[in-house]
Amino acid sequence: MKIVFIAALGMLSLVQTSPAFAENINGKNLFIQRCSMCHGADIKGTGPLANKSNPPTPDLTTSAFKKRLKDYPGVIVSSVILRPNGDLIPKTLKENGVKVAPYAWRVQDFRDLNQYMSGVIAKSR
Repeated sequence: MKIVFIAALGMLSLVQTSPAFAENINGKNLFIQRCSMCHGADIKGTGPLANKSNPPTPDLTTSAFKKRLKDYPGVIVSSVILRPNGDLIPKTLKENGVKVAPYAWRVQDFRDLNQYMSGVIAKSR
């Protein structure tokens, strides 16, 4: 009986948790803390700093971005680390007196952020 119980626990550990589980808490927290000031909670480019950057913050719920996110999941990595002009995000934050603590991104953080954003995008359409 004890072996059956241990085997059952082992099988349960192999089952992956649904992407919607707790709305991906890590991805949601990262987005709210690090992205929503520009992109807004709805990720439509409605945050308080959305129109204070040049170019303005884009709506990430568009079908074009949804396709890009699906086809190239690394788009979030490039947006966070390899910004097109290298300085847009820090410059916009600094010019508007917003301080965001440095963060040591992990691969799992990018996966969680991608999963969270994909879920929000799916619900918005």
